[in-house]
Amino acid sequence: MSVIKQAAVAGCIVLLAGCAGKSQEEIQAERYHLEQDSHLQDIDVATIPDAIPRAPEGRVKHDPYTLNGVRYTPLKSATGYTSKGTASWYGKKFHGYQTANGEIYDMYAMTAAHKTLPLPSYARVTNLENGQSVVVRVNDRGPFHGDRVIDLSWAAAKKLGYQDKGVAKVHIEGIDTSPAGLQAFHQQGQKKPSHQGTDADGLLYLQVAALSNRDSANNLQKKLLSLLEQPVVVVPADDASLFRVRVGPLASDQQLAAVQKSLESNQLGRGQRVFD
Repeated sequence: MSVIKQAAVAGCIVLLAGCAGKSQEEIQAERYHLEQDSHLQDIDVATIPDAIPRAPEGRVKHDPYTLNGVRYTPLKSATGYTSKGTASWYGKKFHGYQTANGEIYDMYAMTAAHKTLPLPSYARVTNLENGQSVVVRVNDRGPFHGDRVIDLSWAAAKKLGYQDKGVAKVHIEGIDTSPAGLQAFHQQGQKKPSHQGTDADGLLYLQVAALSNRDSANNLQKKLLSLLEQPVVVVPADDASLFRVRVGPLASDQQLAAVQKSLESNQLGRGQRVFD
């Protein structure tokens, strides 16, 4: 029997023996009080594919629940949901235990916990600090810790590049799993950014500034992240003499124009379009 399966069996036994009478949300919340989380072993997450959105085959869980005096009313659909906030990750101390919808948590799968998205559902999560994006299956409740808006599996966090840092500012977008929504999702995944420029094979960015001081670049990045919904990255020159602050990658010229309008309204200039 594999290590993961052994852990899953052990977790189920513990749950059956000691958690009778408690909701799965309560059980999950209790595990947040355990010591600092970790992962079992390091792996190459490039070999782990993103979750593939599909229509739910069974019951979708969106029942209201109360935890620590807070009443949560989950959404009936992830369609149209967007949010920006702090993401964390959860790993070993939950690995092999039941999730809030009865599945077994696997820290090496592309999954997530959310307080109010329906279970199961799917979401695209983008790290606003580096532009990396993943698609995850939401099959658990949480995070019940501080102001965090979503808990990703360790593998998903590593793909987004914040597994060592522990948290990251992210943008969350619910995925429509209706037939039309799934068709649009898969068609969008096959499209290239609809921009025109001198390097049509490159990704489109809006460069806001090129600064000689890294701290100044980081401060500008934080300010832009507070104003915009798009990723903002700091790109150092090869000799570290300049630090370029860029918004993107952007999907279209129309999106670039919208960002420029936001910059102008905040007295930050118009920026310069670049391809990378």
